Amino acid sequence: MTVQMPRSGRMRPFSILLFVWGLAINPVLAQTRTESHPPANSPCRVEPADYKGWHAQRLSNRWVQLIILPQNGGRLMQVIFAGHPYLFVNPKYEGKYLPPSQSQWFNYGGDKLWLLPEGNDDEQHWAGNSDLLDDGAYSFRKISEGERCEVELTGPADPRTGIQFQRTIRLDAGSPRILFHATMRNTSGHTVAWSMQSVSQYDTADPGASSQMNHDFHTFTPANPASSYLNRYHVRFGPAENRAVSVQDDGMFSLRYVHLAAELWLDSTAGWLAVVDGSSKYGMVERFQFQESRAYPGKASIIFWTNGPAVRLNADGIASMSSEEDGGPYYLEAEINSPLCRLRPAESCSLETEWFPTRVESEFHAATDAGVVVRPLRATHLENGKIKLSGAFGVFFAGRLVAHLYNEHGAELDCIPVADVDPVELVSLQTEIAPPDKPARLSLHLEDWTGLDRGSFQEIRVGSQENDGK
Repeated sequence: MTVQMPRSGRMRPFSILLFVWGLAINPVLAQTRTESHPPANSPCRVEPADYKGWHAQRLSNRWVQLIILPQNGGRLMQVIFAGHPYLFVNPKYEGKYLPPSQSQWFNYGGDKLWLLPEGNDDEQHWAGNSDLLDDGAYSFRKISEGERCEVELTGPADPRTGIQFQRTIRLDAGSPRILFHATMRNTSGHTVAWSMQSVSQYDTADPGASSQMNHDFHTFTPANPASSYLNRYHVRFGPAENRAVSVQDDGMFSLRYVHLAAELWLDSTAGWLAVVDGSSKYGMVERFQFQESRAYPGKASIIFWTNGPAVRLNADGIASMSSEEDGGPYYLEAEINSPLCRLRPAESCSLETEWFPTRVESEFHAATDAGVVVRPLRATHLENGKIKLSGAFGVFFAGRLVAHLYNEHGAELDCIPVADVDPVELVSLQTEIAPPDKPARLSLHLEDWTGLDRGSFQEIRVGSQENDGK
């Protein structure tokens, strides 16, 4: 966040016999993409679209469709990856637009920008509801399309908070990565102090029965080992003892969706959160840059909210369960916060985030620059001199997995291509590679089709028996 003053191909097999023999010695080729030449990228497009009765704008490439509703608060209403929709769309308001209201909240769903701190204590708190910031009409401008699709959304200036939002959304032709650049500008004549939120509502209904809850929907983020919160997270709303929430032995905060109103704050410094739908086997990683030297609202960089009935006390101290949300709809909010920005008139600050849709399973271990670790990498020396590799990964870019091999002294011995991969397919490794020597360490990298190294999934020691991935 920054404060600104105003403005190579493998040879084809020579026979069917050779092809079958190759599959036999390298089983992973039967499970992942085997073509060494990248598929041609179709241009990225920006075009008007009808979405559930709304007049929308659509950004699309061969992996992803983004549905944007400028008139409904500049929302990104839906993200569709390989045919799978991620975000919650409230059927109650499909195709509708209701003017801003200070007394009601029209929860359309999707993803939008909000302010912190929230509340109605004083003018330094945002009261929320469907005001100009949440529900005002945004202007829409297409910046580019083709190799790169980029659009700009500009909201109205809100006289109560003194803030005007602007956001650019970018989608390249060559990957499913989605990039956001959000800006809030002080349009008042006095100094204001606010934090910006990227608020994403994920659909947590059962993929096969929308009237039922998805029982295999989770979110993850690394808990801060030096957290300011007692349990390494803070229960802002809801039951203090919630069996759907935990910090695992490896330090990973885990939240399983249950239909119960709860708000959980985390002072995570890792700069990412992951949403994992084990039922549909689709996931999303949201990334941001944590700024250690800046103050965050309530010290929280990430907030999760689960919708549902809430426990409340009446004037006599008697507890009851609210009934207005006992049934569906079902959704979870993943919220990324900016540090607090103190802005003089006409100053602005920004928040940059990026999303990576990919494939997952119920098991989850980590998110890296290259993708997600579904099952940890293992490497084993075999008696024939080869190394057996196993593990499962969701990748963020199309390209090739490459094993980097090192000896005991840290010298690199070789780089061996392992498998061709695509984000729409879960990579399940069960293969053998033939190293030139006997390496001590192995790191599994992802190279995209341009040859750019997108980073490592894991670096592990090569054992004489199955490595535990540590």
